[in-house]
Amino acid sequence: MTSRRYVLVAWMGLLVLHPGCATTPGDVRLRADGTPMSEKCPEKSLEVMRYLQLYVGEAAWVQLDANQSRAESITLYDGPIESVLDEDIGTLESPLRLYGRVWTGGAQPVIRYYEAQFLKGKDRVPICAVARLGFGQLRKRPESKPGTAILNSPRAGVYIVDEFR
Repeated sequence: MTSRRYVLVAWMGLLVLHPGCATTPGDVRLRADGTPMSEKCPEKSLEVMRYLQLYVGEAAWVQLDANQSRAESITLYDGPIESVLDEDIGTLESPLRLYGRVWTGGAQPVIRYYEAQFLKGKDRVPICAVARLGFGQLRKRPESKPGTAILNSPRAGVYIVDEFR
């Protein structure tokens, strides 16, 4: 890790008073179809992202489910998700872990990331990011049962956001 990244990690210690300061996904209101409504990115997450030099719109590839990486197709379930960053994004270096939540109620799953863990065994830091693929490529396969999303690809783009829409 470069000295610049050590400085950023030190700042993280000052910013993050304790783990779990990110918004908890359980607080998210849902639409009638089970997809999450919009929510603001918490101010603490925005502050951490500024220090990490993560800017809205930056993107990289991510393995959606750490337990199903590099499979031909994967099944996601409603609830928590652990993803693995395939490429560096801002000052975050792969293979960093991203933690968030999946909602499978709509035509395609909604995946929001609330935390990143960039050093093995260290505390998680709050972020705001989403998983996306264009041209409907993140759509669930028709055989997906309620509460699940079968996808044709284990990868997606992860995008830094300042608000979940």
